[in-house]
Amino acid sequence: MTTAAKVLATGKTHVTAGHDGAARSRDGFLDIKLPQPHPAAENLFAAAWSACYIGAIQLAAGQRKVKLSSEPEVDAEIDLNQANGAFFLSARLNVRVPGVDRAVAQELIEAAHGICPYSKAVHGNIDVATTLV
Repeated sequence: MTTAAKVLATGKTHVTAGHDGAARSRDGFLDIKLPQPHPAAENLFAAAWSACYIGAIQLAAGQRKVKLSSEPEVDAEIDLNQANGAFFLSARLNVRVPGVDRAVAQELIEAAHGICPYSKAVHGNIDVATTLV
Protein backbone atom coordinates (compact mmCIF):
# COMPACT_ATOMS: atom_id res chain seq x y z
CA MET A 1 0.00 0.00 0.00
CA THR A 2 1.35 3.41 -0.90
CA THR A 3 1.49 6.28 1.56
CA ALA A 4 -1.09 8.14 -0.57
CA ALA A 5 -3.67 5.36 -0.13
CA LYS A 6 -6.71 6.17 1.95
CA VAL A 7 -8.11 3.31 4.05
CA LEU A 8 -11.86 3.15 3.38
CA ALA A 9 -12.75 0.27 5.70
CA THR A 10 -11.05 -2.28 7.93
CA GLY A 11 -12.49 -5.63 8.93
CA LYS A 12 -11.41 -6.73 12.39
CA THR A 13 -12.25 -10.23 13.59
CA HIS A 14 -11.25 -12.68 16.28
CA VAL A 15 -11.41 -16.35 15.27
CA THR A 16 -11.03 -19.47 17.40
CA ALA A 17 -10.66 -23.04 16.15
CA GLY A 18 -11.82 -26.46 17.23
CA HIS A 19 -15.15 -27.98 18.21
CA ASP A 20 -16.36 -24.67 19.65
CA GLY A 21 -14.70 -22.51 16.98
CA ALA A 22 -16.22 -19.14 16.20
CA ALA A 23 -15.62 -15.84 14.45
CA ARG A 24 -16.70 -12.48 15.79
CA SER A 25 -16.08 -9.06 14.38
CA ARG A 26 -15.00 -6.33 16.74
CA ASP A 27 -18.18 -4.34 15.99
CA GLY A 28 -20.36 -7.42 16.72
CA PHE A 29 -21.93 -7.41 13.24
CA LEU A 30 -20.45 -10.84 12.48
CA ASP A 31 -20.88 -13.52 15.12
CA ILE A 32 -20.79 -17.04 13.74
CA LYS A 33 -19.99 -20.51 15.03
CA LEU A 34 -17.22 -22.28 13.09
CA PRO A 35 -17.02 -25.84 14.38
CA GLN A 36 -14.43 -27.81 12.45
CA PRO A 37 -14.54 -29.44 9.99
CA HIS A 38 -16.91 -27.03 8.24
CA PRO A 39 -16.75 -25.11 4.94
CA ALA A 40 -17.19 -21.81 6.77
CA ALA A 41 -14.11 -20.17 5.26
CA GLU A 42 -15.31 -20.93 1.74
CA ASN A 43 -18.84 -19.68 2.54
CA LEU A 44 -17.57 -16.49 4.13
CA PHE A 45 -15.18 -15.84 1.24
CA ALA A 46 -18.02 -16.43 -1.25
CA ALA A 47 -20.26 -13.96 0.59
CA ALA A 48 -17.58 -11.28 0.98
CA TRP A 49 -16.40 -11.57 -2.62
CA SER A 50 -19.98 -11.52 -3.96
CA ALA A 51 -20.88 -8.41 -1.96
CA CYS A 52 -17.78 -6.61 -3.23
CA TYR A 53 -18.33 -7.83 -6.79
CA ILE A 54 -21.95 -6.57 -6.81
CA GLY A 55 -20.68 -3.14 -5.77
CA ALA A 56 -18.14 -3.30 -8.61
CA ILE A 57 -20.90 -4.12 -11.12
CA GLN A 58 -22.88 -1.13 -9.86
CA LEU A 59 -19.82 1.12 -10.14
CA ALA A 60 -19.08 -0.16 -13.66
CA ALA A 61 -22.71 0.56 -14.62
CA GLY A 62 -22.45 4.10 -13.23
CA GLN A 63 -19.19 4.74 -15.07
CA ARG A 64 -20.86 3.64 -18.32
CA LYS A 65 -24.12 5.52 -17.64
CA VAL A 66 -26.04 2.21 -17.63
CA LYS A 67 -29.29 2.34 -15.66
CA LEU A 68 -29.81 -0.75 -13.52
CA SER A 69 -33.54 -1.45 -13.22
CA SER A 70 -32.92 -3.74 -10.24
CA GLU A 71 -29.99 -4.87 -8.15
CA PRO A 72 -27.48 -7.39 -9.52
CA GLU A 73 -27.28 -10.81 -7.87
CA VAL A 74 -24.44 -13.31 -7.52
CA ASP A 75 -24.54 -17.00 -6.67
CA ALA A 76 -20.96 -17.87 -5.73
CA GLU A 77 -19.43 -21.29 -5.26
CA ILE A 78 -15.96 -21.56 -3.77
CA ASP A 79 -14.36 -25.00 -3.89
CA LEU A 80 -11.55 -26.12 -1.61
CA ASN A 81 -9.57 -28.60 -3.69
CA GLN A 82 -6.63 -30.89 -3.05
CA ALA A 83 -4.23 -32.37 -5.60
CA ASN A 84 -0.73 -33.75 -5.19
CA GLY A 85 -0.77 -32.94 -1.48
CA ALA A 86 -1.55 -29.24 -2.05
CA PHE A 87 -4.74 -27.32 -1.25
CA PHE A 88 -6.16 -24.70 -3.60
CA LEU A 89 -9.37 -22.83 -4.37
CA SER A 90 -11.52 -22.54 -7.48
CA ALA A 91 -14.61 -20.40 -7.97
CA ARG A 92 -17.77 -20.05 -9.99
CA LEU A 93 -19.72 -16.79 -10.02
CA ASN A 94 -23.17 -16.98 -11.58
CA VAL A 95 -24.29 -13.39 -12.09
CA ARG A 96 -27.68 -11.83 -12.81
CA VAL A 97 -28.04 -8.26 -14.04
CA PRO A 98 -31.82 -8.03 -14.54
CA GLY A 99 -33.29 -5.59 -17.03
CA VAL A 100 -29.99 -4.91 -18.84
CA ASP A 101 -29.22 -5.93 -22.41
CA ARG A 102 -27.23 -9.17 -22.31
CA ALA A 103 -24.20 -7.75 -24.17
CA VAL A 104 -24.09 -4.75 -21.83
CA ALA A 105 -24.50 -6.99 -18.79
CA GLN A 106 -21.60 -9.14 -19.99
CA GLU A 107 -19.45 -6.03 -20.36
CA LEU A 108 -20.37 -4.96 -16.81
CA ILE A 109 -19.52 -8.31 -15.21
CA GLU A 110 -16.17 -8.40 -17.01
CA ALA A 111 -15.37 -4.80 -16.02
CA ALA A 112 -16.31 -5.56 -12.41
CA HIS A 113 -13.39 -7.98 -12.08
CA GLY A 114 -11.04 -5.08 -12.80
CA ILE A 115 -12.70 -3.00 -10.06
CA CYS A 116 -13.42 -5.49 -7.25
CA PRO A 117 -10.47 -5.86 -4.83
CA TYR A 118 -11.36 -9.53 -4.20
CA SER A 119 -11.30 -10.28 -7.93
CA LYS A 120 -7.97 -8.49 -8.20
CA ALA A 121 -6.57 -10.44 -5.26
CA VAL A 122 -7.37 -13.84 -6.78
CA HIS A 123 -6.61 -12.94 -10.42
CA GLY A 124 -4.12 -15.47 -11.75
CA ASN A 125 -4.14 -17.35 -8.44
CA ILE A 126 -7.31 -19.43 -8.72
CA ASP A 127 -9.53 -20.67 -11.53
CA VAL A 128 -12.60 -18.42 -11.75
CA ALA A 129 -15.56 -19.03 -14.05
CA THR A 130 -17.93 -16.07 -14.30
CA THR A 131 -21.23 -16.77 -16.04
CA LEU A 132 -24.03 -14.36 -16.89
CA VAL A 133 -27.29 -16.16 -16.13
